[in-house]
Amino acid sequence: MRWLSSLATRLMPVAFLVVAGIAAAQFWLQHAPSGHALNDYVGRTTGFLHACAWWALGLSIPLWLLFFLGYFRERQRLAQPDAVDGGYFMDILDRLTNRTALEARLANQPDAVFIDAEQLAATLKSKVIGQDAVCDDMAAQIRRRLALKQRGKPVGVFLLAGPPGTGKTYLAKCLSTCLQRKLLHFDMTQFASGGHGATQLFGSSKGYVGSDNYGKLTAGLRDAPDAVVLLDEIEKAHPDVQKNFLTAWNDGFVTEASDGKQISTTQAIFVLTTNAATDSLQMLMEQHGNDADELRRTSTNALRESGFAPEIINRLDRIFIFRPLSGLDIARVTALEIEAMIKGYGLNVALGGIDPELLLDMMHRQGRLGSAASARDLVRIAEESIADTLIEAKQKGHTKVSLVAVDGRVVARPAQ
Repeated sequence: MRWLSSLATRLMPVAFLVVAGIAAAQFWLQHAPSGHALNDYVGRTTGFLHACAWWALGLSIPLWLLFFLGYFRERQRLAQPDAVDGGYFMDILDRLTNRTALEARLANQPDAVFIDAEQLAATLKSKVIGQDAVCDDMAAQIRRRLALKQRGKPVGVFLLAGPPGTGKTYLAKCLSTCLQRKLLHFDMTQFASGGHGATQLFGSSKGYVGSDNYGKLTAGLRDAPDAVVLLDEIEKAHPDVQKNFLTAWNDGFVTEASDGKQISTTQAIFVLTTNAATDSLQMLMEQHGNDADELRRTSTNALRESGFAPEIINRLDRIFIFRPLSGLDIARVTALEIEAMIKGYGLNVALGGIDPELLLDMMHRQGRLGSAASARDLVRIAEESIADTLIEAKQKGHTKVSLVAVDGRVVARPAQ
């Protein structure tokens, strides 16, 4: 049928030329001067042209019919989905998947976002003490992944490993603040039981208690799809709870059990923390700190030996190993904790207002706790040392204070 339509299209101009020639001859015979030399010639050819006209008319009618028939058949073919049985070729997506749903999901894909990695790293390093290499690497990873226009997985699934109190949880909180994303913080020690823990996060099936409400994770991602999801001490969660995250990290969605709705995770950033295999990871960091591939290989082996499931490890985009704090880094953390406590009592600290002897005393007390000591111990020590004097300063109406060590105790003096 297509070749007939094509032939009709080619012959159509010939038919028009013949008809135009007859019209021109008739016009000449009616308007030319009598006795004109061309009249005899035109008269002799008019009969021939009339015959051609009848042939052209007879030919043009089926040509027109074929032309319009081919045109409408082509329009019909383009308008209908292709079918193998009908002689056409079906679109692969129509045959193998739900094309409409796929197009809808692609339309909801996030646009590429470009951030200044250097600025992000500098901000993180100003807040997370002693982990400059981790902050630089984290900022670079975030920049690369946010710049992807299309992705079927979360922006990143990052594991922060290392000793307690080195800033792992704090880094996730700072990342949330710097990127202006909501933080969904889950203490995974609370999900040590399989069934109950999973329902708290992912909802309950219809007919069960709690099925009227969404789970904590699914509700959080529904309301803030670009959130930073912090899974603190992920190794403490029940294995069944951990495995429920596999689709979130691999397929880009989690399923709410109460209504079966799929909640997208493609805009979220997952940050996992762990205290597992601390000694082994520190040793590997010292040995392979300059070889990223070897450090990744040996680190995954160490985590697997400590009890991490292989399917969890395989879905990690990056493993960041935190170093223990030492020297001036401990002093910096101590000073920041003291400043935060002073502000917590509604006061401000004067420039240079923390006595170095006070910092040294707190560092020594923290050091006596051994290798298990953390920044949380510094907070406790600071509270024991300065809370009472800060309350007294507030009661006296002071607004800015300096802390000095006097006869074995800390005194908050009003700043000049």
